[in-house]
Amino acid sequence: MNLFGFLYSIIIIVIILSSCKEQVYNPKPRTYPKVMLPEKNYYLYKPKECPFEFKIPTYSMYEKDSTFFDTLAGPCWFNIYYKDFNAKLYCTYTQIENKNELTKSIQETYKLVKGHLIRADYIDEYPVKLPNKLTGIIYEIEGPSATPFQFYLTDSSNHFIRGSLYFNTRINPDSLAPYYEFTKLDVVEMIYSFEFKK
Repeated sequence: MNLFGFLYSIIIIVIILSSCKEQVYNPKPRTYPKVMLPEKNYYLYKPKECPFEFKIPTYSMYEKDSTFFDTLAGPCWFNIYYKDFNAKLYCTYTQIENKNELTKSIQETYKLVKGHLIRADYIDEYPVKLPNKLTGIIYEIEGPSATPFQFYLTDSSNHFIRGSLYFNTRINPDSLAPYYEFTKLDVVEMIYSFEFKK
């Protein structure tokens, strides 16, 4: 065997041995686009025709709701619309006349929240007790639910308001997380600034 044949054999052996190594593939981590959120800023909103006032973000819009499942909505039903997030906080207001109406409103809210357990992982309930004697519950729904945040507030005698936050998009808790956390703080600010007019 000449020198050329010997070198050729060595090169072939090296190539074969190096190709026998097991390839290690590292998957790229899942990433999402960078989220640019507006600076938090609120103003007090006082709808003329309704017996309440509350703070809403300057980067959202108050919309009077006109229909609900093809029926006329109550005169003080409204939405807080987040155009940049494609989200709405749907709010329904009811004037209550007695304890039976209050109990019925609370039970309906509870039933609507529990309906999300089909897809949700679990539901956290946080009682609300404000200095102005308003009480209620905040429901935080974990998992792939259409509405991750709901609440109700009442003065236990005349007024009851319920809210549900919806994102008009395919439900993906991971990609919605920054928008949800951002809007959740806005809804909490609204709840804690809520006042019913006497």
